[in-house]
Amino acid sequence: MLSPGQIQQIEESTVPEAIGLVTQLFSEGVVFSSSLGQEDQVLTDIIFKNNLPVKIFTIDTGRLFSETYELLDRTTARYKKNIDVFFPEATAVEQFVNAKGINSFYDTVDNRKECCFIRKVKPLNRALKGAKVWITGLRAEQSGNREQMPMIEWSDEKQLYKFNPLIRWSYEDMMEYIKQHNVPYNHLHDKGFISIGCAPCTRAIEPGEDARAGRWWWETSQKECGLHESVTKVVV
Repeated sequence: MLSPGQIQQIEESTVPEAIGLVTQLFSEGVVFSSSLGQEDQVLTDIIFKNNLPVKIFTIDTGRLFSETYELLDRTTARYKKNIDVFFPEATAVEQFVNAKGINSFYDTVDNRKECCFIRKVKPLNRALKGAKVWITGLRAEQSGNREQMPMIEWSDEKQLYKFNPLIRWSYEDMMEYIKQHNVPYNHLHDKGFISIGCAPCTRAIEPGEDARAGRWWWETSQKECGLHESVTKVVV
């Protein structure tokens, strides 16, 4: 387990330094889950440019935007490094679609969460198997659900550390980094798509709307898919 002093050192470091410290403390088993969003592209740039020993993976739900696939291709070409792709189990997807319909996630929140669980959460759990530290691109200002998330937390459920190095970054911080370092990003961001997930479940937001308003836009739920729900014990 990390000591309070080690946690403080990580939290007070720059992002490259913090990730480097984590990889020194955990010589193997440090992984980064990228959804290919802007935050994740920043972290990918930092990890690849600094040759940090972090395994990067993404999840192909089978219903992503064509622009997202194009970005994945551009990213691996840019850095000449691999991003592992995890897919949902075909049998589980077939059973869900055949039982409830191809777009049944529009019908009820429970259907949508079941679809997310099959297409995203289960592949994530497979990708995290054996990991000791899970790096994410979460930022506190993305939604009210994330405002109180710490930089480092211990997940009793997953038995690993969840590390959010950009948690205190603002949107302006992120965009400045992307511009300064010419980081490849999804062109849908230029069309009002701030948070990008599956194509049927994402729309552009209107001026003044919350950044997460475009995700599961037909719902009034907490706008989470289950990947980052609060199931962790904060380490202090």
